[in-house]
Amino acid sequence: MFELKVVTGFAAAHQLKMVAEQCENLHGHNWKVEVCVAGEKLNPAGVLLDFGVLKQYVRNIVERLDHTFLNEFDVFEGNPSSEKIAVYIAEALEEKLKGSGIRVSRVTTWESENACATYLPPNGS
Repeated sequence: MFELKVVTGFAAAHQLKMVAEQCENLHGHNWKVEVCVAGEKLNPAGVLLDFGVLKQYVRNIVERLDHTFLNEFDVFEGNPSSEKIAVYIAEALEEKLKGSGIRVSRVTTWESENACATYLPPNGS
């Protein structure tokens, strides 16, 4: 089994309901996103997937979130938590990887230097 990891980021604002009082206020983060993909077989070039291709896939997904108010995205059902953002990124990347034999193994979203959430898709999605 091989696993690749790429790291990127985006800036966005959100409000969380029914969490800590401060989180209910409009606030923003410079999110750090770590994405790992896994697979069994290397391609003829001897790599699981070209890092440039993986970075572009992830960049295209994250660009949709960059400099937005995350609460406006229906997919987050009004509460764009770190957990839900990780799921969103994982599912969007799975769509791009369909049929490649490569799966998303984990997505971690850091909303600060010392707070993150990691999503591990069931059975690697």
